[in-house]
Amino acid sequence: MDADTPFDRRLRRQRRDRAEPRFAVANYLHRLMADELLDRLALVKRDFREALDLGCADGHLAQRLRSLGLTVTCSDAGFRFAGRCASNGLAVQCDEDRPAFGEGSFDLIMSVGVLDSVNDLPGALVLARKMLRPDGLLLAAFLGAGSMPRLRAAMMAADAVAGGAAPHIHPQIDVRAAGDLLTRAGFALPVADSTSLTVRFPDLATLVGDLRATAATNILTARSRRPILRAGLAAAEAEFARHADPDGKIQEQVEFIHLTAWAPAPDQPKPARRGSGTTSPASVLRPS
Repeated sequence: MDADTPFDRRLRRQRRDRAEPRFAVANYLHRLMADELLDRLALVKRDFREALDLGCADGHLAQRLRSLGLTVTCSDAGFRFAGRCASNGLAVQCDEDRPAFGEGSFDLIMSVGVLDSVNDLPGALVLARKMLRPDGLLLAAFLGAGSMPRLRAAMMAADAVAGGAAPHIHPQIDVRAAGDLLTRAGFALPVADSTSLTVRFPDLATLVGDLRATAATNILTARSRRPILRAGLAAAEAEFARHADPDGKIQEQVEFIHLTAWAPAPDQPKPARRGSGTTSPASVLRPS
C-alpha cells in the first residue's frame, strides 16, 4: 500500500479473494452493469478483435465477449478471480492502476464494478488509454455517488451512538467528475452518464452481506475506519428498518455511472472549434 493513499491495496485484494466463493449469490448488480455495457457495445459500428476485461470477477463479461468472437484477456486485483478466469484464456492478477500490459495492446477495454475503488483512478484511466490502440474504445461502469443513501443514513445512526463520525463507505464518484477524469486522461469523445435503480432488501444485514459477497465494502485504510459495536449496529438496523414498505422490505437506491471514451486517432471526428458556429442561439429561441 502507498503510505499516502486512502485506499488499502492489500485489503482490496483480500476482499476480492474473500468474495470469490460467494460472488454468484449477489452478483445481480454486476450482471446488470455488464449487460448494459454489452448493449452499448452492440451499437458501435466497428469491429473489435482483442479486448481486456479489467476487473474480470467471475468472468461473465469475458464469456459474453468471447461468444461475439473476440480474443479476451482478463485481469483482476484478486488472485482467485484471476485464477477462475484463467481456465478459459489468458488472465493476470494486477491492480487496475498497475496493469501488466504494454501500450497499444487492445482495441477494446471493458470494466465492470471496480473503478470506483481503484487507488489511483486518474492514473488508471491514463494507463487504460495508453493500453488502447488508436481509435480503441473504453466502456466502463461502476456504482456512483448517490448510491445507497439509506445505508449511509444507517451508518450515521451508528456513529451517533459511538459519539463521532467515521467513513464506513469509500468515497464515490459523481457523473460530472467521471467525465472530467476521462478528459484529463486524454481520451477523445468522452461521455459519462448515469442511470438509477431501486433494489429492495429485507433488512440491513442482507444488504451488507450482498456488498461483502461482491467485494464492494469499505476499502479505506485501517486508520480511517472504526468498527461498529453492538449498540451502534442496533441503531443502524433500526434506522434502516424505519423506511420499510408495508411488506417489510426496504428500498435502496443505486446509481450506475457509465463511461464511454475513445483513444485518440487522426481520422476521428473532432468537436467544432469554440466560436465557429454561424447560427445565433437567440435566433433559434426567438418566437416566430
